[in-house]
Amino acid sequence: MFNQMLIFLLDTLLGLFSLALLLRFYMQLLRAPYRNPLSQFLIAITDFLVKPARRVIPSFRTLDLSTLLLAWLAQVALLTGVHMLQGYVFSSTIGLAAAGLSLLALVEIIKMTLYIIMAAVIVQAVLSWFNPYSPLAPVLDSFTRPVLGVFRRYIPPIGNIDLSPLFVLVIIQLLLFVVVGMEREISRLF
Repeated sequence: MFNQMLIFLLDTLLGLFSLALLLRFYMQLLRAPYRNPLSQFLIAITDFLVKPARRVIPSFRTLDLSTLLLAWLAQVALLTGVHMLQGYVFSSTIGLAAAGLSLLALVEIIKMTLYIIMAAVIVQAVLSWFNPYSPLAPVLDSFTRPVLGVFRRYIPPIGNIDLSPLFVLVIIQLLLFVVVGMEREISRLF
């Protein structure tokens, strides 16, 4: 029972920190408005680690590789801690375990990205009905515009209702099936 509580705390703390780093990475990549409460919050809670990492890990064009790498490392630490608390012994197969955990962390980052896009599409759709001029609207628009734009080119609005969010959500669900299947296959390897 104590191990389950520790796993819960580890998953919550490192999972949320990894999510914050990933959101910061995507907000920089997609050039989301800097002057909003979400951006300011993400910068405030991740700056202590991102600033020193930027001195060591350079950016590549518009990609802030240090922030992305830190999100991945947080996921590796999370998975390692969870496996250790569940009783997995790393000493016999350290190389295989390190490769497996690294791959699982990458799959978790992909899965988290899909969930971020899904949540942004849903929240943006709901806000467009009730409060389209919310302070969060520009941030959500910067997250969803690249994805929704692909579908909006081919699917016209029907009766002034944009159906592209529906198609995006269906595609994300299908991609999540694939990602979860990959996660299961990687977990079986070690």
